[in-house]
Amino acid sequence: MDQRVKPAPHEIRRARADNPKMRERDLAGQLGISEAELVAAHCGEGVVRIEPRVNDLLAGLEAVGEVMALTRNESAVHEKIGVYDKVVQGKQSAMVLGEHIDLRIFPSAWAHGFAVEKRDGDDIRRSLQFFDAAGNAVHKVHLRPASNLYAYQKLVEALASADQEPTLVTVPAALDKPADDGSASVDELRQRWSSMTDTHQFFGMLKSLKLGRQEAMRMVGRDYAWMLDGGALQTMFHQAAETELPVMCFVGNRGCIQIHSGPVKNVKPMGPWINVMDETFHLHLRSDHVQELWAVRKPNKDGHVTSVEAYDASGDMIIQFFGKRKEGQGERQEWRGLVETLPAAARQNAA
Repeated sequence: MDQRVKPAPHEIRRARADNPKMRERDLAGQLGISEAELVAAHCGEGVVRIEPRVNDLLAGLEAVGEVMALTRNESAVHEKIGVYDKVVQGKQSAMVLGEHIDLRIFPSAWAHGFAVEKRDGDDIRRSLQFFDAAGNAVHKVHLRPASNLYAYQKLVEALASADQEPTLVTVPAALDKPADDGSASVDELRQRWSSMTDTHQFFGMLKSLKLGRQEAMRMVGRDYAWMLDGGALQTMFHQAAETELPVMCFVGNRGCIQIHSGPVKNVKPMGPWINVMDETFHLHLRSDHVQELWAVRKPNKDGHVTSVEAYDASGDMIIQFFGKRKEGQGERQEWRGLVETLPAAARQNAA
């Protein structure tokens, strides 16, 4: 564990001033602090601490109009331009179901919030930034030229915290992976897997069997899950772009899952990054972080749906893809065919 003494707020601000071009996340890592601590150090200097009251936030965001929603994890950044409309509020989970911004939110993970103003030449860039208890970003909302500044300012005013101290206490991230106790049999897993009528039953099945996703995929057999070659990810992007195949792309963390539904057109690899640079959708994916890539079939009442799932070295899911479809419709044959022809890995699960 890193036992370095954390820098004081004035030291953090000086480091920020000395490194104006460095990304906040990278600078925070260099300083040995969380990104939330870096932002908090600027309270009173372009930053206002706000309460992470998710339902109040969602109720006020539609009036702000067009914005850019950003959700990321260690290996993928998912950006969507649109409006926070078709909001479904809830204490345990909330949703945004708009045409462009599509989110699944878990409010209990939202611990810290800030309204941030940064000068960029003659412009001021404004954003709302939310972090979990460990200080990791769960979701950000960036204003655009078309955003309603008055509605934004009213929302910040409504959410402003009484605590405007430039310091922040973080706690280590909790591990939430199910413990694999080795008691689940292949036969039991296959029986439960084959009996699914909805893909949303998958998580409950894993929890009751005390299995992680990758453990289950290794056990269940190649008719339901098979490992793909590492290069299959880039192949999938380029084939989907060439055929204008509508896909669903999920990137998430403990507090938010953000979804793109539609084609991916402008795919630009750059070093280890796979980038999508479309009009209302940007994706930045570290392909070198992908330790395992899987194709997975999950039964549902319409037959089955096929996903492509990428995992990092810690076993955390980086990104997940499906073919775009509406509830009650069968899976697109073009998507199913694309996945089934992706190159398989030489090393396969033994079951």
